[in-house]
Amino acid sequence: MGEAGLPCPGFLDASLTRPFPDTAVLAVRGEIDTLTAPAFTAATDDLLSASGDILVMDLTEVRFLASSGLAVLIKAAHRAEDRGIRLQLVISSRAVRRPLEITGTAALFDLHPDPESAYGGRD
Repeated sequence: MGEAGLPCPGFLDASLTRPFPDTAVLAVRGEIDTLTAPAFTAATDDLLSASGDILVMDLTEVRFLASSGLAVLIKAAHRAEDRGIRLQLVISSRAVRRPLEITGTAALFDLHPDPESAYGGRD
């Protein structure tokens, strides 16, 4: 999936890796807002349909998370739960952490400081 099919170059890019057969890591870079949320939704839905046991969304390079981006994450959390997939978020910036905290939605996710801790640090 390389660039994860996000048609918003310059605003939102993503890359997909599979460090383990049961684990997908989607590294997202840029801004998740009204313009980019539809592409982020499509990529997330595709991964949740084809993912293994663990889906890690690495949001360390997300510079802005609008309410439309929060809505995508909340929907993904519910879909992952329904499918028995562990959705893990990797966040390190205030740009992502703050919206999750002030809306009370941080509790919906397993939050991690780095991708390795999100998928259990397996080698």
